[in-house]
Amino acid sequence: MAYVMGFGQIDRTNGPEVGGKGVHLGELSRIDGVSVPDGFCVTTEAYREIVAAAPSIDEQLDRLSQVEPEDRAAIRTLSAQVRDLIEGVELPGDLEAAITGSLARLGDGTACAVRSSATAEDLPTASFAGQQDSYLNIAGPEAVLRHVRRCWASLFTERAVTYRLHNGFDHRDVRMAVVVQRMVFPDVAGILFTADPVTSNRKVATVESGWGLGEALVSGLVNADVHTVRDDQVVTTTIGTKARAILPLPEGGTHETPVEPERQARAALTEAQVLRLVRLGRRIEAYFGRPQDIEWCLAGDEFHIVQSRPITTLFPVPETGDEDNHVYISVGHQQMMTDAMKPLGLSVWQLTTPRPMHEAGGRLFVDVAPALATPAGRKGIMGNAGRSDPLIRDALQTVLDRGDFIPSRPDEEAPPAAGEAPAPLETDPAVVTELIAQNRESVAALRREIHDLSGPALLDFIMADFQELRRILFDRRSHQAIMASMETTWWLNEHLEEWLGEKNAADALTQSVPHNVTSEMGLALLDVADAIRPHAEVVAFLQQVADDEGFLDELAGLPGGRAARDAIQDYLDEYGMRCAGEIDITRPRWSERPAMLVPTILGNIRNFEPGAGKRRFDQGLQEARRKEQEVLTRLRALPGGEAKADETKRMIDRVRTFAGYREYPKYGMVSRYFVYKQALLQEADRLVRAGTLRTREDLFFLRLQEFHEVVRTNQVDHELIRERREAFQTYETLTPPRVLTSDGEAITGEYRRDDVPPGALAGLPVSAGTIEGRARVVVDMARAELEAGDILVTAYTDPSWTPLFVAISGLVTEVGGLMTHGAVIAREYGLPAVVGVEQATSLIRDGQRIRVDGTNGYVELLD
Repeated sequence: MAYVMGFGQIDRTNGPEVGGKGVHLGELSRIDGVSVPDGFCVTTEAYREIVAAAPSIDEQLDRLSQVEPEDRAAIRTLSAQVRDLIEGVELPGDLEAAITGSLARLGDGTACAVRSSATAEDLPTASFAGQQDSYLNIAGPEAVLRHVRRCWASLFTERAVTYRLHNGFDHRDVRMAVVVQRMVFPDVAGILFTADPVTSNRKVATVESGWGLGEALVSGLVNADVHTVRDDQVVTTTIGTKARAILPLPEGGTHETPVEPERQARAALTEAQVLRLVRLGRRIEAYFGRPQDIEWCLAGDEFHIVQSRPITTLFPVPETGDEDNHVYISVGHQQMMTDAMKPLGLSVWQLTTPRPMHEAGGRLFVDVAPALATPAGRKGIMGNAGRSDPLIRDALQTVLDRGDFIPSRPDEEAPPAAGEAPAPLETDPAVVTELIAQNRESVAALRREIHDLSGPALLDFIMADFQELRRILFDRRSHQAIMASMETTWWLNEHLEEWLGEKNAADALTQSVPHNVTSEMGLALLDVADAIRPHAEVVAFLQQVADDEGFLDELAGLPGGRAARDAIQDYLDEYGMRCAGEIDITRPRWSERPAMLVPTILGNIRNFEPGAGKRRFDQGLQEARRKEQEVLTRLRALPGGEAKADETKRMIDRVRTFAGYREYPKYGMVSRYFVYKQALLQEADRLVRAGTLRTREDLFFLRLQEFHEVVRTNQVDHELIRERREAFQTYETLTPPRVLTSDGEAITGEYRRDDVPPGALAGLPVSAGTIEGRARVVVDMARAELEAGDILVTAYTDPSWTPLFVAISGLVTEVGGLMTHGAVIAREYGLPAVVGVEQATSLIRDGQRIRVDGTNGYVELLD
């Protein structure tokens, strides 16, 4: 490998030799009409030789790799030692000659910018920008060589080392190239984002500019001028007070200097220059195929591009292949699972639901633009969103208020009715027991019929079975039962607030309803704790369990261990198909990793007395009956009270009949998913043995239809699987928006309320009551350490989080709605809950005392 490569020799294949910055400069220099100051890269081969020659470097890197990312003192000390070692190595003669020879070709005495270019820098999946050092206005071979050494050493600045430790990059896997580039002495410099860095709108470009060198903006020394451009027009301009500038010194280097008062509030660029720069940026964006963060400078009347890197924080836009405007609602925010999903999981969910869904960033979205275009569709979408997630409703209203994004069209004529509408369900508990039995029988039949299948016959069977899954999941009576629960909840809340002035009265009335498989799951784990609690050796053993998936077999050898094992296994037989993020079939289930349940079991042993499960249910039932009698008594005292009380009693009976069933269809669906998954993994294992797949997890990065083809042909595209693994790692770092437009704009709704105390965090009230306590911010259920009375604060809760609910006194989530699973279970357990609290897990500190007002919908920070 050469020690030096000119920009003209570099393209996107040279990342290992010249790093991210070097690759982008090489590619930029190939774009017609783009002026890139000439230069060259000192390659990673030079860095490799220098580091290899540094004394005791391996020992130092080993020590640095073992430091915890939070140990700043150790990182500071060790990284400084590594830098000293690298800067102290003498350059071999041939390396020095290669660098000085390339400098001579730029011109004797040419001032240069000397910049680091790490091999993990400016990647599509991560931005290391600004973590290593750059030096400006460096003139003369001796000074350039000295600053090349400093760039190599800057791979081990404290901030760079900390970033790698946090993000799992091995120090030895990242190498340093150095860019040496002819220095431009600009009148104006700045940054161009070809997509709006705040809203992510791909059609809005943002230009930031200031006097002198761009380092004044990057370092935050000045408030830049900011121009936004859309459709080749400047739409907003904000002139910053540019009191300081960074300028080159005649002897080399730079200095900070005041800007003349008459120029401080003057625009650094004319409108025509702004538009010309954005057109240049669009050309660069088109070349790289994605939005860019571009560093530019203006000397005379010519723009020079000194760097361009991908904007890594933008959420991807679903691909539709058309130019129409689209408005997407996040499926994950409705399903309480906003994490990225693997391709198999995405495809299985799409086969499950009849509604067309679009993929972006490992998530699914529904396009509601067609519905928003008509009066009837708009009314339906906005009404449902208003009840379930006010932030989505407000974001959609923001789009509608613009007037021109969604063209209006009249309602289509309704098709003639095919007979009379079905009669509403009778308030009959037998309806629920029949629906549950039908679901259970269908899953049992699936287990019998799939048992001996393999190869193409297995995949044919699974693909065909989605018809049965949908038949059960979207059964008309099942839908009627769920709607009966929701409609009666709304009726009770609306009428009892009107008649009695009481908010969210249905919350207390729906505690401990029958047939709620999710709340039963939480109480059943209390019974498991009861079976284990008397056996001290078993408890001590479980306290040492980490990820040991064989621990159940080891239990049998302990006193009381067989009973403990049987209790856990019985629980897994009934609920082991569940897990966090369970709508993604690829996520590990409790039956696959039973150790995930151990912290919760130990918490139940610590926090509860024997028999807590039954007591908890009985207490909820008594509270619901007490509330019912109180409400009916108060109603009878009103004018026309007997009629009001009779109607309310009918509604209470109805909601208690059907509310528990709300949770069952998803339980049935996830049960079916687990049967599919077990069979698919057995097939993947067969293909691994045959050498077709490299690992069983390769299955997860293929869509179900693609895996069907792999099974049929015994051929697989390993490169596709590798690309999807890398893409998934990127998607995991992204936060999906509730609402996303086809322009790429992520729209964040607001609550727009005036009843929230100053400093409180607004949310959606989903379970009435007020509670104060210690906040426990939990992002991984398997690592939750809760004490009785804690308030759980997390991003979202799906049914798998229910076992934690028995120990807490309140709930706060970032995602959720009135009828989502966490809200339903919080009401049944009588826990005050507020959901949809934006950035709750970052704004609330773990251990902080908070007050949760689940009646009015806000969280107060008490210390």
